Amino acid sequence: MLTLFAFFCIFYLSAQDNFVKDNFTKKEVYITMRDGVKLFTSIYIPKDISAKNKYPILMQRTCYSVAPYGEDQFKKSLGPNKFLQNEKYIFVYQDVRGRYMSEGTFTNMTPQVNHKTKKDIDESTDTYDTIDWLVKNVQNNNGNVGQYGTSYPGFYAAVGTLADHPALKASSPQAPISDVWYDDFHHNGAFMMGYFRTFPVFGVQKNKAENAAWYIPAMKKLASTSEDGSLFYNEMGTLKEGIEKYYGRENFFINEIVDHPNYDDFWKKRDLLPHLKNIKHAVMTVGGWFDAEDLRGPLHIYKTIEKTSPKAKNTIVMGPFSHGGWSHEMGKHFHNEVYFGDSIATFYQKNIETTFFNHYLKNEKSAINLPEAYMFDTGKKEWKQFAEWPPKAAQKTQFYLRENGKFTTETPSSASFTEYFSDPNKPVPSSTNLKDFNGFTPRNYMSEDQRFSENRPDVASFTTEILTDDITLAGEIKVKLKIASTGSDADFFVKLIDIYPADEKGIKEKPGVIYGNYHQMVRSEIMPARFRNSFEKPETLVPNQETEVVFNLQDVLHTFKKGHKIQIQVQSTAYPLFAVNPQKFVENPYKTEKSDYTKAFQKIFNNSVIEVEVLK
Repeated sequence: MLTLFAFFCIFYLSAQDNFVKDNFTKKEVYITMRDGVKLFTSIYIPKDISAKNKYPILMQRTCYSVAPYGEDQFKKSLGPNKFLQNEKYIFVYQDVRGRYMSEGTFTNMTPQVNHKTKKDIDESTDTYDTIDWLVKNVQNNNGNVGQYGTSYPGFYAAVGTLADHPALKASSPQAPISDVWYDDFHHNGAFMMGYFRTFPVFGVQKNKAENAAWYIPAMKKLASTSEDGSLFYNEMGTLKEGIEKYYGRENFFINEIVDHPNYDDFWKKRDLLPHLKNIKHAVMTVGGWFDAEDLRGPLHIYKTIEKTSPKAKNTIVMGPFSHGGWSHEMGKHFHNEVYFGDSIATFYQKNIETTFFNHYLKNEKSAINLPEAYMFDTGKKEWKQFAEWPPKAAQKTQFYLRENGKFTTETPSSASFTEYFSDPNKPVPSSTNLKDFNGFTPRNYMSEDQRFSENRPDVASFTTEILTDDITLAGEIKVKLKIASTGSDADFFVKLIDIYPADEKGIKEKPGVIYGNYHQMVRSEIMPARFRNSFEKPETLVPNQETEVVFNLQDVLHTFKKGHKIQIQVQSTAYPLFAVNPQKFVENPYKTEKSDYTKAFQKIFNNSVIEVEVLK
């Protein structure tokens, strides 16, 4: 939903680009929705359009502004990439209802409704009404419409697949959120503290048409005074104290979250997945393996459409990107300190994204040369193509969290456990990148070196022997922890780590980084034990009683190379990425007092399992 790239676009004014200005005419219109609300829409029309030279329409609907405003003010670039810009589509941008110049009231993750009357509205009806107006009123379009968007606009593209307009031929939801209980603001219901600064953007309503960000005064209150971003969170106090200090009851979104600590109807209505049915056009969902915001969304949207919509031409692309990283070229492509290759974003834009839209929107007759799944192996650092995802050839394999810190496929012969001590007053840091804590949202931790936490007394580590052969994990990862706690509640944060050989060589572009014995995080996820049986009805832990906590670690395509090791780290805090669990069961964790913080011993029994899919 959120992205630094999109956030900067809010403040982006109008640097003139000769290509856009020289080749396009810009029109600004209000398009009336079926309930009478008018949505502000910018349309860039190629100057050489004619009855003999028609163009398809490529649209983005956004809550982040369609700036610059004014028919004599042009965007610096158009569309999702420069190759499509040069193809000169009719590019359309629309402020969604309640945002910037559009009318109406803004709702986060607008619930999808059953359309009983012609006046029922949601984002899919707004998409339909917009498409219908465009194909009827923009002269010399070729009758084909595509849509795309990254982050929150990715959600609008995903829900827009339900518009079911006959002109809609191709949709590409990119880094889309599907359910805010599992992605973005929460992970399995655990509050993502790293999003704390974002709430002015999404929780302050405007009261008139705005061509600039009206919520800036609320954001200035959250500005850091130090490069050490941990100070902001350390000085905040509890989450309750932070909300009272910075937001009070004025921010409607943070208060919606506080008022709904469990997965009730408020959240269920914002789950897009149950509605993704009977989609008939082409859909290409795009995500990044190191997307700290929306990793779950792309995977689950693709899998849901695959199950429910056999007529859809359904494709997924996952690359070595952070949130939206495929939209801009880095040259040598790094995520944090890990190098993945050269010109990876350009490869995606030219060979995958442009191919997709050109084929479905320009009435190309030849077969499209794209696989069902275009996935990047983040261990071998190369693109792979699959006929389905997860690959059918992958075999489920169980690794055990054994005593003495061993991580092995050997079944334990007798009962044992590993124990660590967790103090919510002194949480495990989620990162050592203190500058990154000052960011709008977290980005780099997804591949960060985890040596800083390996030997802490509040972290349990389990490691394989040095691998004698490559092992490729391809598909889903399921965590099946058998735990016991001296407290009445706890979070369990599990990290899958690739340990490099001790003699791994350095990289000239990262002169200060020691890659020998580097502990690269490959995947991680958190699970509150209170939700182990139900997200709707949380349950207390019975102190010292063995309990199972099961959750998904999200998909992966990663080859652990010969000479490397595989490690699992388990801990109960990761701050300030996630809000601290007090380790005492409270009805509403957002209202936790400091006096609720309880030190606890956490046992991980040796019949705990990490279930992976191994590709031979």
